[in-house]
This record gives sequence, C-alpha cells and structure tokens, in this order.
Amino acid sequence: MAKARHGPARRLPMLLIALATGTLLPPIDRSGAQMITHSSSPSRPAQSHPYVGMWVTLDGHIRHELLPNGRYDEARGSRQSAYQGRHEVRGNHVDYWDDTGFTADGTFVDADTLHHGGMVFRRER
Repeated sequence: MAKARHGPARRLPMLLIALATGTLLPPIDRSGAQMITHSSSPSRPAQSHPYVGMWVTLDGHIRHELLPNGRYDEARGSRQSAYQGRHEVRGNHVDYWDDTGFTADGTFVDADTLHHGGMVFRRER
C-alpha cells in the first residue's frame, strides 16, 4: 500500500502548476476580515480602493500617498519620497512594509481621517 504524502512535497506540484499557468491565488484571510490585495504587476489593472490617495498631517509636514498598485510614497517636509514601500488594507486597518525593512500600521477612523504613527492624517482632495 502506498504511503500518503503530506507537507511541502505534496504542495510543490500544485505550486509548479500555478506558476506555469499564472494562476496563483491571493492569500486567504482566516480572521474573517475583509482583505484587499493589490498587485504591482504591470499586466493587471490597478485596483481602486476608497482609501487610495494623498493623506496629510494637520501641519502639512508629512504627506503620505497610498497608491492604487499597493505601494505608498511618503514625503516629509521638503524631502520627497522620504519613505516608500507597500501597503495592504483590511477593513479600516492598513499595514505598511517599508522598503528599508521596518513595518507600521494605521487605522482609518472615517473616510477622511487616518491615525498612523501617533499622528492624525486628513485626506487631501
């Protein structure tokens, strides 16, 4: 009788088929929260999301742009693109992964207000 295969060896053929056919599926969120994923692939159109756009601190010093391709670009004072990385929104929560390696998160308290890093950002229209 053949022994059942479990673990990574069993998943490998499925992964190879998915890579060959370009049918990788997005990650599964088991928490039940709404999960929005973004693709930076130029062959796919960018997804729109209600929180995409420019977010600015009340004093105007920090400008945090959430891009539709899942990236962000943050300017501080006269320093353009001071921080860049990727973001992912789940419900009203946003996680950031900076290209230099640090992580952060934030909460959209309403359609025009973001709390992030101890600061309040307002949507710029």
